[in-house]
Amino acid sequence: MRRRALRDRFPGLAGLPRLLCTAGGLLVIDQATKALVLAGLAPGESLPVIAGFFDLTHVRNPGGAFGFLQQLDPAWRLTLFAAASIAAVFVLLALYLQTPSSQRRLSWGLTLVFGGALGNLVDRFRFGEVVDFLDFYVGRWHWPAFNVADSAITVGVGLCALQLFFPARKRPAPPPEAP
Repeated sequence: MRRRALRDRFPGLAGLPRLLCTAGGLLVIDQATKALVLAGLAPGESLPVIAGFFDLTHVRNPGGAFGFLQQLDPAWRLTLFAAASIAAVFVLLALYLQTPSSQRRLSWGLTLVFGGALGNLVDRFRFGEVVDFLDFYVGRWHWPAFNVADSAITVGVGLCALQLFFPARKRPAPPPEAP
């Protein structure tokens, strides 16, 4: 009886292994790709992949998305971003646990954002900043460099938005058969 009450209150509990495995896998891939960049490229160094469009470039981002708050005192910035990331991880976990398994896009979206937040949080604790390396551009116009964790967060937010704006429709029950 108690177990059923727990499942009723937290419908996402059954999907917790999926959340942990997927987020853990994302964390491993994110940190492994960053380790390759750290070992192979000096800060600011680029390796062309598709000329005129995509390079691997070692960039350190002390701020938030798109360098947000990078001018803030480093101690304050680290404290602010680490605290915000830790709070986000707990909020995402709580939202995931309350998400019914029928809301697959939301469930997967929260999983991806959770994993990405963990990846960037590890960087904040290790380096005091985030390691970015995926550099897309056309001519002199560059999109801000990003990493695997950022990609997971972006796709995850997109899935959550799809769920919000286009919720899955319930299929009507088939009519009862006549005797």
